[in-house]
Amino acid sequence: MELLFVALGGAIIGLAARYFLPHRHTHGAVLIPALGVMVSSALWVALTWAGLKWNGGWIWWITLVGTAVIVAVSDIVIGRVRTAQDDRLLADLSKGAVAR
Repeated sequence: MELLFVALGGAIIGLAARYFLPHRHTHGAVLIPALGVMVSSALWVALTWAGLKWNGGWIWWITLVGTAVIVAVSDIVIGRVRTAQDDRLLADLSKGAVAR
C-alpha cells in the first residue's frame, strides 16, 4: 500500500517539476511525471531492500527528496539538450543541409 502512496507522491513531484521548471515545451506532457513515478518507486524498493522500515521517516524523506532532485535535474538536462538539438537542426535546415 505504501508503494502506491510513493508512486502518487512521485507523480505529484513530477507534475510540479513539469509546470514550475523551464523548457516544458521541449518534452511531452507525461514524460516528467512518469519519470517521477518510476524514480520514486525504484528508490522506495531499493531502500526497502536495504532494510529501511516502511513506517520509518527516513525512507520517506530519502525517497521524496531524491525523486525531486532527480526529476529536476532530468527536466533541466532534457530541456537543454532538446533545445540545443532543435537549434542545430534549424541552422542545418536553414543552410539547406540534409537532416540527420
